[in-house]
Amino acid sequence: MSENFHKFIFLFLIISGCSLNKENPKIAIAGLAIESSTFSPAITEEKAFHAKTDDDVFSFYPFLSKDSILRKNINWIPTLRGHALPGGIVSKEAYESLVTKTLGKLKKNMPYDGLFFDIHGAMSVQGLDDPEGDFITRIRKVIGNKTFISTSMDLHGNVSKILAENTDLITCYRMAPHEDAIESKRRAVENLINRIKNGKGKPKYKAWIPVPILLPGEKTSTRVEPAKSLYSKIKPLTKQEGVIDAAIWVGYPWADEPRNHGVVMATGDNEKQVKNVAETLAKNFWSVRNEFKFVAPTANLKESIDMAVSSSEKPFIISDMGDNPTAGGAGDVTWTLDKILKRREFASKNGPTLIYASIPGPKLVEKAVKIGIGGKVKEFVGAEVDNRYSPPLLLEGEIISIFQGDVHAETEVVVRKGSVFVIVTKKRKPYHKEIDFVQLNLNPKKTDIIVVKIGYLVPELFNLKKGWIMALTPGGVDQNLERLNYKRIKRPMFPFDKDFDNPNLKVRWIKSSNEL
Repeated sequence: MSENFHKFIFLFLIISGCSLNKENPKIAIAGLAIESSTFSPAITEEKAFHAKTDDDVFSFYPFLSKDSILRKNINWIPTLRGHALPGGIVSKEAYESLVTKTLGKLKKNMPYDGLFFDIHGAMSVQGLDDPEGDFITRIRKVIGNKTFISTSMDLHGNVSKILAENTDLITCYRMAPHEDAIESKRRAVENLINRIKNGKGKPKYKAWIPVPILLPGEKTSTRVEPAKSLYSKIKPLTKQEGVIDAAIWVGYPWADEPRNHGVVMATGDNEKQVKNVAETLAKNFWSVRNEFKFVAPTANLKESIDMAVSSSEKPFIISDMGDNPTAGGAGDVTWTLDKILKRREFASKNGPTLIYASIPGPKLVEKAVKIGIGGKVKEFVGAEVDNRYSPPLLLEGEIISIFQGDVHAETEVVVRKGSVFVIVTKKRKPYHKEIDFVQLNLNPKKTDIIVVKIGYLVPELFNLKKGWIMALTPGGVDQNLERLNYKRIKRPMFPFDKDFDNPNLKVRWIKSSNEL
């Protein structure tokens, strides 16, 4: 064969996105993750993603530590991975900057056998309806259609047809709370490596079924029925010959975009089995739509506080759900805190102890750091981003503790007013773990009432609580979805529309990325 012919073959492989080494395949890592509420006035900028690049990306994945099996015999090329706290819509400038940096890094080390695309699936961006679909399409334009992409997602993400087409394997968490997050990401990586190394390549079939259901995570937790049984069906179905993986996305309800709804997908090489898995899961999902209920009792705020005060179960946790920063709330709505501080039960130091976690107040934090522990501080907190429900709150009290260096809050100050311990932060922060309180010299186990800006409780808080109520409070992630001003989601959609014909839950076959 001529030298020119060999050059042609080499150039063809580079252009098509194939590398030449299957024994030690070259696999890139990239992704951006955030839940973005379009019902919040907040805007998320680039710094919020705390983007890591190159070898620092490995810190997200304990299963890719230096001595791990999956790290060996693979030429890993980590590019950029950013993960932001849930928040408001991402600015176009932030999105473009992060995507451009990712594409630049991908170009440097082409070609690739595979790419691990690690996303959440609920990112909203100014001027874009489908950011993850846009992101993966732009990645394809760089690395080509032959490169094998395996995508890992949160079950609260959204899967558009464009995203489904451009990825080859796709999966999501099977637990909410997401105790299987790392396990799910590992599954996505293992499936990718196996398909490259065993020579089977991309799956022959990708099944995609949109399900017209849009519900909050607090109603679809896998701790309780029907989600518990629904998600338990996935793993056994994927063990069938000819099936690689399957997943159910409940979708993200706090963004008003056409792609926001439930989805079922299955991938594999046996057409009949893949079809059966996808349609079985979709039909099961639809059939239990009326059974989804909140994972815990709910009440308005007054009822919630009354219940907590009278309860003998300590600590009694109240979820301040409407402004939950773990779901996309601004985190600085003062409505709940204002109501708490006006209650007579908490006016005296001898009243029932209550920790409020938390409210941003950078001006108060700055003053408190100068004054020091034991001093008195007086300053407005909250409502700098979301003042639709309540204005900034003038907080006056004793400085109990100060902690500096938190990755999210940066600086935290505890201010005591009566029997209420208010955690004031420089920047918003959700409080998930006992250490979050302990490092502030607070003892959550011996506190009567804890109020957290969160929905369903993550494992540590769930195990800590003795009593629990979810308060239906206002905010950018209001749990009463029918109060929100949706204009662009596809209709009909459950639960907004209840009396409509059963949807088409037949498989839509998604073409291979090779055919794009």
